[in-house]
Amino acid sequence: MKRAFQFTILAGFLMSLTACEDWLLEPSPGLTRLEDFYSVGKTAIQNTNAAYVPLMWEFQSTYFPEWFIGDVVSDDALKGGQSIGDMADVYDMENFKTNSNNGFLLDFYRAQWQGIARCNLPLQEIAKMTPDSVMTERVQQRLLGELHFLRALYYFRLVRVFGGVPKVTEPIVSSANWQQTRASVQDIYSLIISDLEAANRGLWKKSEYSADELGRATKGAAQAMLLKAHLYTKNYADAKRWGDSIMASNEYTLVSNYADNFTLAGENGPESVFEIQFMEDPTSDYGEGYGFTRGTFTVILTRSRSSKLGGGWGFNKPTKNLYNSYEAGDPRRDATIFNPSDADIETPEQEIYLGSRYLNRKYAMMNDDKSYYTLSHPTRGPINTKVIRYADVLLMYAEAACELNQLTAAKNALEQVRSRARGTAAILPAFPYGSYADNQADLRKAIRHERRVELAMEGHRWFDLTRWGIAKETMDAYKSGESAEAQQHMAAFIKGTHELFPIPSKEIDLNPMQQNP
Repeated sequence: MKRAFQFTILAGFLMSLTACEDWLLEPSPGLTRLEDFYSVGKTAIQNTNAAYVPLMWEFQSTYFPEWFIGDVVSDDALKGGQSIGDMADVYDMENFKTNSNNGFLLDFYRAQWQGIARCNLPLQEIAKMTPDSVMTERVQQRLLGELHFLRALYYFRLVRVFGGVPKVTEPIVSSANWQQTRASVQDIYSLIISDLEAANRGLWKKSEYSADELGRATKGAAQAMLLKAHLYTKNYADAKRWGDSIMASNEYTLVSNYADNFTLAGENGPESVFEIQFMEDPTSDYGEGYGFTRGTFTVILTRSRSSKLGGGWGFNKPTKNLYNSYEAGDPRRDATIFNPSDADIETPEQEIYLGSRYLNRKYAMMNDDKSYYTLSHPTRGPINTKVIRYADVLLMYAEAACELNQLTAAKNALEQVRSRARGTAAILPAFPYGSYADNQADLRKAIRHERRVELAMEGHRWFDLTRWGIAKETMDAYKSGESAEAQQHMAAFIKGTHELFPIPSKEIDLNPMQQNP
């Protein structure tokens, strides 16, 4: 199902490259007649497809999947790899030693801006087009909705890593407009919410897409992102309102088996709200970087370095702190974390990283018998990245309801997630459980615990800690319980500084901006 949509994404990307090359042949920059290019509906669809492509990018001068921030910088994972020098930029990030010349952050930053640029031009031009047999008026509104959604997502990925960034909503066609002032965090979130509201008006429900179009942004995806954006800005009433809307749509359900979310067969399934689409790609992009593969590097990056267990690169290693945070019998732990035996480990000095032997199982494509899915290319995996699952929606909704002191609604949403994990076993009791009392403060703690174990190793944890304002106390407590070997590498966390990362120095050279503290 996703294959057809991904080929149209690639076609749109290639057409956008061809168009750019044509423009470069014009005698004077800026004189190309855009109305000649944006003249048929097929062009509008292909340009919209091209706007999805930067979401797939994970490699340029280094590897930069977002989970290197969301997981590794948090208490959920250690960097891993062959040694502390393997992916040295991420070593600096996880130990709060990041400098503004960090290559990971530069590649990540630029990829999001490529995405924003690919949204701004078609947003301007598609709105002017006359519908035709390929792009009906309804399709036209959907395309504009997709572009608003994607621009919001790219800005969201920027603002929670760097804080305020330039606010660019139109194509930059002149060098005179290249330098842009840095907008505030509040201004960027206002743009994100405005874009998502526009997306919600134009997008279709997931059930209205044909099977070969699954993977496109949907009305539910826009509403889920509105729920999330309002949580980040602590507007809990609007967050809950959007949560009510997506839940009332009946477009999404939890799959009965938690682990099915992380299989090829489970992609774009009933729990999927939005996924970054990847597919088999037997070609190599060595030395090429951005945009030259349709497969994900996450599979090979997170597989064990042991040839017995897939022969991967061993990054994103779960911590003992995360492993021990699961309640007794919680099946999500073993679906998320693989604990290799001594017999599974060939070279301990390369496979045990600062005391952690654990492996991230969610995206490694490991079978129950410890065998691995065979990749068509040694470094490309076909599995999608889950940006938003319905379980995430339920837990965000529970959080918003809890903060509004609507505790019954919060408990009901929390219980749906715990009930799925519990299955028919006598485990994971409904709230209140364990040491939690039946009050708002303890319900808040229970929801935060549930987000950690339900969404572990999916790139959420660091961003949750920072938006909750508890990064310092959490990371200090985590550091005190880590191995002595790991503690030697960790710098002290400075509250008010380390929640954000520095704007890349090369970008400040091009566009002078105030640096983060």
